[in-house]
Amino acid sequence: GASGMVAQQHRLDAISNNLANVDLNGYKRDVSIHKAFPELLIRRMSDNGVLRFPLGSIDAAPVVGKLGTGVEQNEVFTHFGQGSLKETGNPFDLALDGDGFFVVGTATGDRYTRNGSFLINDESILVTNEGLPVLGENGPIQIKKNNFVIDQQGNVYVNAALDGEGRLVALEENEWEAIELVDRLQVVEFRRPRYLAKQGDSMWADTVESGRARPQTGPGSNGLPTQVRQGFVEGSNVNAVREMVEMIEVQRAYETNSRLIQTQDDLLGRLINEARG
Repeated sequence: GASGMVAQQHRLDAISNNLANVDLNGYKRDVSIHKAFPELLIRRMSDNGVLRFPLGSIDAAPVVGKLGTGVEQNEVFTHFGQGSLKETGNPFDLALDGDGFFVVGTATGDRYTRNGSFLINDESILVTNEGLPVLGENGPIQIKKNNFVIDQQGNVYVNAALDGEGRLVALEENEWEAIELVDRLQVVEFRRPRYLAKQGDSMWADTVESGRARPQTGPGSNGLPTQVRQGFVEGSNVNAVREMVEMIEVQRAYETNSRLIQTQDDLLGRLINEARG
């Protein structure tokens, strides 16, 4: 009935959001979960229903079945499965192969993302597309274009050599003169990531339920340590075909509930008219 229609509307909202973000790097699909209201026992009240025994009698209304009372939305949770890695060749693009999140500094505290499509700003700091600094273990990371490399453990190296005019030397293959470790990217995990709060722009904030961020260590859900891949981005984990199939299912369920309500209205109208007649 009506509760079923509301539940399907929530499910449709989640699917629509997934489809809208199918091309957003690092996006994780939402899943809307429903739960049933308690069922009612239906008892037959119109027959004699009296049980007699030597010491007296009792009224008995035999159970003839159960009646469902509808469903409600229980929660929307994020499915954190890995998206496919796409090679871009852009040194500012980073992807996490495995569990965990990059850390981004904002005015209201740290935020967490899987979208590693980064840039450098005018101060040569590694930032997100929104201009927020990507954090290393020592804070924002300062690098120069064509002058840095990030390994699979997230270590950021620069070529500290200077040219004749006192500028940093751009990196050439195998021509590292003065390798220097600048920092290491923060990659963090959470005790219960499903309780992270979505913040838009493929960012999450921690909550009491998710627990605080802690360094990502050891093997993740794929059994392997998380690796940072430079020159790659992680696509969304939305399968557009599956979402479209689910959308068709939702529309059919919505129409069925709508017809059910219409039938109930018609029956009720007839009963009222007969009672008045």
